[in-house]
Amino acid sequence: MIETLSWSPGTAAERMAPAAPPGELEVAAILPRQAKSVSDTGLDARLVAALALKTLHATGRAPLPLLAGRLRLSVSVLREVLAGLMAEQQAEVAWCGESDIDVQYQLTPIGQRAALEALAECRYVGPAPVTLAAWRALVERQSLRQPGASRPRAADLAALLAGDGLDAAQRDLLGAALQSQRALLLHGPSGSGKTTLARKLARLLPGAVAVPHAVLIGGRIVRLYDPACHPAPLPLVRQQDERRSCDARWVICQRPLVHVGADFDPAAFELRLDSEHGVLQAPPQLQANNGILVIDDLGRQRLPAAELLNRWLGPLDGGPLRLGGQAESLPFDTLLVFVTNLAPSSVFDPAMLRRVGYRIGLGALPDAGYRALVRRQCRLRSLDCPENVLEHLVTRLHRQSGTPLLACYPQELLGRLADFASLAGAEPCLSIAALEQAWNSVCASVPTPAAGIAS
Repeated sequence: MIETLSWSPGTAAERMAPAAPPGELEVAAILPRQAKSVSDTGLDARLVAALALKTLHATGRAPLPLLAGRLRLSVSVLREVLAGLMAEQQAEVAWCGESDIDVQYQLTPIGQRAALEALAECRYVGPAPVTLAAWRALVERQSLRQPGASRPRAADLAALLAGDGLDAAQRDLLGAALQSQRALLLHGPSGSGKTTLARKLARLLPGAVAVPHAVLIGGRIVRLYDPACHPAPLPLVRQQDERRSCDARWVICQRPLVHVGADFDPAAFELRLDSEHGVLQAPPQLQANNGILVIDDLGRQRLPAAELLNRWLGPLDGGPLRLGGQAESLPFDTLLVFVTNLAPSSVFDPAMLRRVGYRIGLGALPDAGYRALVRRQCRLRSLDCPENVLEHLVTRLHRQSGTPLLACYPQELLGRLADFASLAGAEPCLSIAALEQAWNSVCASVPTPAAGIAS
């Protein structure tokens, strides 16, 4: 058990409030307990004092609950910190109400100078960080690799991918990859649905997780939480009484999905300084902990593929993850999904390819799978899908032009059909004429089918 946390897996049930109603999250089973003193936070008292000084500098006169909310620390911790600042004549009580919590604080001139010195050293102002040890422990606790962890079932996978046109063997491979949490490679031609499939997999990862606002790494505060990567779980948590007993330095979210494309700056895989705010930002491999990291368009990044892949050799073998110049081992509990349009042998050397647990090739869909995908896209858009129009698409437009039945076409064609209908001020309708107009806008070189076909 890590001493900076006041919970352990064996005592979680004891800390739980009465069972939540169906559909609600049991907050206390996810979040660590609230720190009651500075020592409980695991942080150096000087670091917490500096954060309080910088926060008071930014807010001016501030009531105690506001400071606690800004720093995500309990009122008891803030009282301890402010007592120390007042003893050093850096802070003072500006106003008192009738209750002991109705107190406002402000900096003294000595405190103003101390706050400026703290800002010159580190411009971070925000929630207090958690320790690396505490974060590492919670990542391990939340890992889907833990024995007994909930994993997606075959029925869940079939329901999510119904109508996507994948065959049973491909679905089984995806399911096995999710069970193992080993690295996955999706390869095939552009438009075969690889990226869409990779992103869909995140919806199969069960349970909510806790993510810290910031982490103390090598003595530096690193911002980790990003609402774009860590969306709130559904249904929303409403157990406010339970939340008040938990450590507010952590946020409950869905298991993260972090997507890196070909235009990604290689330097962003290291700790990077946000020069505008003066804050260190966590790289994607840290933000993706307990979730999925998708490396898209592999082989087309500005960083050579071999150099990019070498970053993952150690972690894929179960070794530690370290960043450049960082001595401490960082948590890396991520389902790594590589996506490429290139032949795997042209991107991976044999040693690296062996470390990829599952490899799935995607290409043109079978006739039945493609038709199912068109019908599904029509249902999503509330469009009727006449069989004669679907037959025309497959047998005349695709086959006569030699255009493969790729997963990208149904959504693209129906989207353009809606664009042309909107231009005409009409409701979208899937007719042969409307379909051909959309098709010709995508594939200008496709021969026009013979006249005389009724729409």
